[in-house]
Amino acid sequence: MDQTTIYILVIFSISLGLTMLALIDIILKDFGSSKNKIIWHLIAIIPIIGWLIYLIFGFKKGERKKPA
Repeated sequence: MDQTTIYILVIFSISLGLTMLALIDIILKDFGSSKNKIIWHLIAIIPIIGWLIYLIFGFKKGERKKPA
């Protein structure tokens, strides 16, 4: 493998990991309605930049659910 391929794989791996973290965070938060939660899920799964959009605009919108 050449270095370009390795760099691309690293970038996609990091992006996939951050996307998973964003999706987990969305699952654990209450956004007031199911519609808002679904919209944030759809935004978070946009390849490469979805997690960044969620981090900038959506991370502070929801409230963490209280443990039972």
